[in-house]
Amino acid sequence: MTTANKLTILRIIMVPFCMGFLLFDNTVARSIGIALFILASLTDCLDGYIARHYNQITTFGKFMDPLADKMLVTAAFLCLVHFDRMSVVALMLILAREFAVSGLRMVAVSEGKVIAAGWWGKVKTVMQMVTIVVAFLLMYNTPLGEEMSALITDILVWISVAATVMSGLEYIVKNRSLLRMK
Repeated sequence: MTTANKLTILRIIMVPFCMGFLLFDNTVARSIGIALFILASLTDCLDGYIARHYNQITTFGKFMDPLADKMLVTAAFLCLVHFDRMSVVALMLILAREFAVSGLRMVAVSEGKVIAAGWWGKVKTVMQMVTIVVAFLLMYNTPLGEEMSALITDILVWISVAATVMSGLEYIVKNRSLLRMK
């Protein structure tokens, strides 16, 4: 078990704690939830760096790292939907992309291939994580006022959706040969 893979597993373990704290109706608990989310997000950067820098890239990591990201981000987005800070339609578009790319990855595995994260996939992940942090910070502390905070959150959510859709298209275009019927 490599250090990078241990960080990925740690991120997965952090998901229910992060979600649990974010759902509490208590400022201290929500602050802990935001801090856990930020820490978990940073492990994503760190495990990728460690894997590349120390040649710890593994098949396990190629599959589990994106899964850990999906779990973390989906849990936080579900909390935002719960608090009516994110459109269900936006979440559905994000989840549709995640299922499509996961399905494509399963097809690739059946062909003996591994699909690693593309450039748009990395942009998507960073944009989603930034959106989540800003949305929760604006939700708990609204120096700009409720309407402006909601507008900023909406804009960030839809930029995240756009990056997510672009990422999904990138995976499909680059791997369209896997989608041909045989």
